[in-house]
Amino acid sequence: MAYQDAYKDCVWVDFKVLESFMKEALVKSGIPEADADVICDVLIASDKRGIDSHGIGRLKPIYIDRIDAGILNPETKIDILKDDKTAAVLDGNNGMGHVVSKKAMEIAIEKAKEFGMSMVAVRNSTHYGIAGYYTLMAAEAGMIGITGTNARPSIAPTFGVENMLGTNPLTFGLPTDEEFPFILDCATSVSQRGKIEVYGRSGKDLPAGWVIGNDGNTRTDTKQILIDLTKGKAALAPLGGLGETTGGYKGYGYSMVVEILSAALQDGGCLKDLNGFDADGNKIPYPLGHFFIVIDPERFMGLETFKRIAGTICREVRNSKKAPGEEQIYTAGEKEYIAWQYRKDHGCPVPPSLQKVMIELRDRWDMDYTFDFE
Repeated sequence: MAYQDAYKDCVWVDFKVLESFMKEALVKSGIPEADADVICDVLIASDKRGIDSHGIGRLKPIYIDRIDAGILNPETKIDILKDDKTAAVLDGNNGMGHVVSKKAMEIAIEKAKEFGMSMVAVRNSTHYGIAGYYTLMAAEAGMIGITGTNARPSIAPTFGVENMLGTNPLTFGLPTDEEFPFILDCATSVSQRGKIEVYGRSGKDLPAGWVIGNDGNTRTDTKQILIDLTKGKAALAPLGGLGETTGGYKGYGYSMVVEILSAALQDGGCLKDLNGFDADGNKIPYPLGHFFIVIDPERFMGLETFKRIAGTICREVRNSKKAPGEEQIYTAGEKEYIAWQYRKDHGCPVPPSLQKVMIELRDRWDMDYTFDFE
């Protein structure tokens, strides 16, 4: 099947138009222009790489709606609480997660350049977009990058049904001698909420095994699941699936690692503190925590050696024997690179549901845009 066939109901919109539109909408919502540039860069990077769950699709529901609700500060004030040679702690003051996170990774990269390794923790932050954006920053600087973030409770622990842990991605970026770095960016659940939202926008049921109900049975009713995830009536299965038979305890364990590192290093919120509601059911901020680790391979056997061996490993794995009927083996970051090779010439696929959102935002602020899908 051709790549574009998966988006047959979509209209392809030029990235320049998309980015300009997002930036203007963010500024209209009260975000300073310089910060809007950062946020747009993170969101558009997601769409460019084919990660449709974290791009413009999140502009309104995750960011603008939360600003409107008064639970997300459009102006991001960053406080440096601690600053050591190889470590730092930043406070995002409930501002835009992209802004404080990019600053944190920039600090981590600079410290690693000077001292070889570094780690920066962030508290009182918010949703920071695709975690891979920040590890890509490190990889493009010739560094090894690692990041993780906690999130509102979505995952049930192994043998449980209550959503206790966030989707908590543990993400790595490694430079290689290929045209693209090795970027592993995935949740510690079978699937993340953003992908379920994509299914919801398409009106599709979920595959069995992604979500568990309070009765312990798997659920596939996408639209109701999106409602019940926020009410504690449904939970995501950890990476590996339900129970221990297929290794669900592994995803559960990795999610716990991310939760602890995202909260304990910076004395921040965790677990049910990140629900987004107070005891009376009123919306409140999500005080998320992130961590950023950077390692300079030059301090070991040199960057070029690292890149050569990392690239060799990727190539040998991709060239290994394929399963019957399969045409290609991929390594992390390759599918995103392939997506960009197509999308750089065709733009971003915008489904009908997202087209309506873009028109709604345009009309709300009387923005001067006429879209191809109108």
